[in-house]
Amino acid sequence: MASNISLHSILLVLIIITLYYKVVVGWVPVITDPTKGFVSQRLNESNLVIQRPYDVPENRRYRFDNGVHKLWVFNTDKPHSIISNTNPRTEIRVKGYDYSSGVWQFEAYGYVPCGTSGVCIMQVFGSAPPYATTLMLRVYNGTLAYYRAPVVAPNIYDRWFRLNVIHDVEASRVEVYINGVLKYEGSGRGGASHYFKCGVYAQNDDSYYMESRWKKIRILKKCD
Repeated sequence: MASNISLHSILLVLIIITLYYKVVVGWVPVITDPTKGFVSQRLNESNLVIQRPYDVPENRRYRFDNGVHKLWVFNTDKPHSIISNTNPRTEIRVKGYDYSSGVWQFEAYGYVPCGTSGVCIMQVFGSAPPYATTLMLRVYNGTLAYYRAPVVAPNIYDRWFRLNVIHDVEASRVEVYINGVLKYEGSGRGGASHYFKCGVYAQNDDSYYMESRWKKIRILKKCD
C-alpha cells in the first residue's frame, strides 16, 4: 500500500511539473485575440494599390478571385517604377491609412506556396535612416523570419495562416502574431510616417518565381 501511494504521489508530481512547463515555460502556445481593443478601419478597392513591374500589365502579376489576392513576380522582372533601382516586387500598398502616431495593426490571412524563397511577404514601411522599413517578414526555404532572423514561424509553406502585426509608434514596439500566438516582439525603428504592404518583394537569395496569397485584409487602430 505504501509503495502504491508513493508511486501515485510521484506520478502526480510529474504531471504537475509537466503541466507547469507546458503552460508557463511555453510548450503550449497561448492563443489570444490581437485585435481586442482595436477598431477596424473601412477598406475598399481604392485603398489597395497594386505595385508591380512597370513594364507588364497588372493582370500578368496580380489576380483577385473569390476573395483571394494572388501576387507573383520573377527575379528577372523590372522594378515597380522606371526610376526605381529596387528589386522586383508585386505588392499591395495600403493607401489612406499612413500613420505617424498611435497603435496600428495589419491583419490578414496569408499563404506561401512551396518554392517561394528569399522574399519579403509583408512590411511596415517607414523608419529612421539608414533603414527604409520598421519591419519585414521574409520567407527563406519555408521559414518565416523577421528580416533574416529571428525565426517567426517554421514550415510556412502551403498552408493558410492568420497574420497580425501591431506597431505602437510612441512606444517604438512591434509585435507579430501567427494564428493568435505572439511569435515576435521587438523595437521599432523610428521614422516620421508608416504604412503597410503585403505581397512579394525580392530580397537576397531569391527564388526565380515568388508568390503569396492574401485574403480578409484589415487595418485596425487601437481605441483611444
